[in-house]
Amino acid sequence: MITREDGRLVIRGRLTIATVPALFETGLQHLASEDLLVDFSQVEAVDSAAVSMLLGWLRAAQRSQRTLRVTGLPEDLLSLADLYGVTELLPRQSA
Repeated sequence: MITREDGRLVIRGRLTIATVPALFETGLQHLASEDLLVDFSQVEAVDSAAVSMLLGWLRAAQRSQRTLRVTGLPEDLLSLADLYGVTELLPRQSA
C-alpha cells in the first residue's frame, strides 16, 4: 500500500511479486508529475521484485527529468541489490 504523508510517499506492507505490479504503477503516476521522496521504513518484507520496482521508478524519473529520493530502505532490499550487483544504481538515500 502507498499513502501520501507530509510530501512523501510511504510504502507499507510487503514488496513481493504479488504486490509490486500495482505499487509500481501507482509510483509511476506520481513520478509523471512531481519529484518524489519515497519512504520504505514501513516495508515488512521484500523479494527481487522490490529491487526491480525501485530501478524501474528510477528509470522513469530520469526519463521525465524528475528526482527520485528514498529513505528507510530495508536491509533485505539492500542485500538483494548487492547480490545482483546493482547497489550503485539505486536512488540516493535521504536521511
